[in-house]
Amino acid sequence: MPSPLQVPVEALQALLYVPMHALALAPMQHFMPLLAAFSGATPGPILQLPGLSVRGDSSSITIILLLTVLTLLPSILLTMTPFVRILIIFHFLRQALGTQTAPSNQTLIGLALFLTYFIMQPVGIAVHTQAIIPFEHGKVTTLEALDLASGPVRNFMLSYAREKDLALFVEMSRSPRPQNADEIPMRVVIPAYILSELKTGFQIGAVLFLPFLVIDLVTASVTTSIGMLQLPPVVISTPLKILLFVVVDGWNLVVGSMLRSFHY
Repeated sequence: MPSPLQVPVEALQALLYVPMHALALAPMQHFMPLLAAFSGATPGPILQLPGLSVRGDSSSITIILLLTVLTLLPSILLTMTPFVRILIIFHFLRQALGTQTAPSNQTLIGLALFLTYFIMQPVGIAVHTQAIIPFEHGKVTTLEALDLASGPVRNFMLSYAREKDLALFVEMSRSPRPQNADEIPMRVVIPAYILSELKTGFQIGAVLFLPFLVIDLVTASVTTSIGMLQLPPVVISTPLKILLFVVVDGWNLVVGSMLRSFHY
């Protein structure tokens, strides 16, 4: 009976005698027994994907799922979090102030990201407790973990999705009328939540516009009445709007109002 060291040595010798062009042209499945003999392990089942063949162990599946989540992360951020509402409000605020590039887009996006993280932190904790921890301990499968993780996110979106938007997508999907919130599919909840966030963001943005619009109207009326027709009203109104915004601590009021709109 050969010693345990003989199998890897023989496998290594066989691998060295294979021409390099044969290694490049031959399918990888032909060398799986050889590699298994070299490592001392039996080859696992092969998972065939378009353009990809990996072993069906847990590490390979985890890598595939991780890459998929990273690819879909921007879409998830835009469609299942308050990021859209916050960014719309900041855009309307900057337009109302009359400052075209201050704060910059990078600053507003960064602040929106951190506010989104702050709002979604309880949801993330619930997902980690209900889905990730059982999955790490092997108590649930991957599909079961995804189903458990969708529960807290679903409840969050349903809390801010309007019934009118939900009814619209239930009607368009031609699905039976749900008896409770648990029966509403995610393909209905997500677009309804996006529409609700867009409307809420535009509503808050319109309210933010009103006081600054009054300043623009008053400034235009005063400059016209005193005959300053050559002076654009925006030259005078912009510093006044910025001064008013700073005096009332506008950033604190805007961010605080946004957080309170999410029941904080």
